[in-house]
Amino acid sequence: MQYRRLGGTGVEVSTLCLGTMMFGAWGNPDEQECHRIVAEALDAGINLVDTADVYAHGESEEILGRALRGRRDDVVLATKFHEPMGDDRNRRGNSRRWIRQAVEGSLRRLGTDWIDLYQVHRPDPLTDVDETLGALSDLVREGKVRMIGTSAFPAEQIVEAQWVAERRQRERFTTEQLGYSILTRGVEAAALPTSARHRLGVLVFSPLNGGWLTGKYRSAAVPADSRAGRNGDHFDFRDAAARDRKLALVDELATLADESGLTLIELALGFVLSHPAVTSAIIGPRTLAQLRSQLPAGEPAGLPADVLDRIDALVRPGHDVNPADAGYQVPALTDPSLRRRP
Repeated sequence: MQYRRLGGTGVEVSTLCLGTMMFGAWGNPDEQECHRIVAEALDAGINLVDTADVYAHGESEEILGRALRGRRDDVVLATKFHEPMGDDRNRRGNSRRWIRQAVEGSLRRLGTDWIDLYQVHRPDPLTDVDETLGALSDLVREGKVRMIGTSAFPAEQIVEAQWVAERRQRERFTTEQLGYSILTRGVEAAALPTSARHRLGVLVFSPLNGGWLTGKYRSAAVPADSRAGRNGDHFDFRDAAARDRKLALVDELATLADESGLTLIELALGFVLSHPAVTSAIIGPRTLAQLRSQLPAGEPAGLPADVLDRIDALVRPGHDVNPADAGYQVPALTDPSLRRRP
């Protein structure tokens, strides 16, 4: 396993991060296997673990907290807030009120006194970023949180948050978590270079593009034991054009991987880890077998230039094969009232 500095924090983290979205009802209800996944990942050298309060509605955090008993000090523990945690309209978002409640819930479920990296899961256009930064700064001063970060923030909002932190003397965001893969390259245009300019550590979610880059989807028939099989309205299989384009690309990428002496998974993870702005790629195994198929990508952490050139020829830089893969859609593009005068 290789390690990189997490932005300008001085903290060193593994180039592979264990993501736990699949722990619990959303993926693997066998808690003992989830514990074995955590133990094997840590034994392999992974020291960064990521979760969120919304994953299985808190169950992921609970399982992870129990799995880390006795090893908590060895782990850089990251979680997130923002998504709805119930029907109450105020149990969501990025307000000071909700942040104060959300962090206590995560601390309790994780069974810990502090969170190493507390991340804003998505932007909240209804809340001033200064209010969010003010609440998070208080948590840092209180010792409940060590570092703060964002997830799926557009480049302009990354810059705004940095400006506000400087002008208002708030703690600044030190990481950005974003969706990036061979098939989802839109962030190369702005979010990745902007993160690099501000010395943010970058964590990549969905580096395997929801399972596409494992090779499990090789025809229009959906495997029953897959994320798409468990989620019947998976957007890639509702959109025939996106599905067929990905199927063709996966075939070509599998050939490239074979010619390069790699598995398709190693090609996919090596691709995102080759970007100079990227710190760590989040792997989200549902089973021990999936974890074991992904661990070899932690060494070496990158691909040779000729392989990267061939990937560029298949999927051009800055291009999302399926625009629906973007982790965040700007509200002005989805809500007509934000672009039309009353």
